[in-house]
Amino acid sequence: MSEKFRIRVAGRGDIPAIDALLTRSYPRLLAADYPPSVLVTAIPLISRAQPALVTSGTYYVSEGAGGRIVGAGGWTRTSPGQTRTDPGLGNVRHFACDPDVTRRGIARGLMQVCQIQAREAGLSGLNCFSTRTAVPFYEAMGFEQIEEMEIPLARGIDFPSVRMLWRT
Repeated sequence: MSEKFRIRVAGRGDIPAIDALLTRSYPRLLAADYPPSVLVTAIPLISRAQPALVTSGTYYVSEGAGGRIVGAGGWTRTSPGQTRTDPGLGNVRHFACDPDVTRRGIARGLMQVCQIQAREAGLSGLNCFSTRTAVPFYEAMGFEQIEEMEIPLARGIDFPSVRMLWRT
């Protein structure tokens, strides 16, 4: 019997659980695609929930047994860093899945909610700054690779990423 998951809008009270999810997820899932020298500087910067994002109304969590948060992700009209990439496009933001429950439809369910909501908001698509690890997932969700890029995380710390695009 497969475990059931429930997707809901995230709230301020979810921040500690999202922090814990990101801290569990990123070091394990990204290790195959990034050298330790990149992860040692990036993980502390990317594994923290962003309160404004979590409370935006377009950020979601997936709850498993006992209400444990096993996935999170959302979208915003602004890109990370509060700049626009293209009018009419939203931006996928801070997706993660618990490494102990990957390949069970958790991230797919979250992304489907985001795609439906973006379409209903009148957006023409979603822009995504993907980790190397997540490229196959986003391609399976209808995104296409646009370009490889470096995301500045802090002064002197850039994170290799892939810009991807999904059109409604």
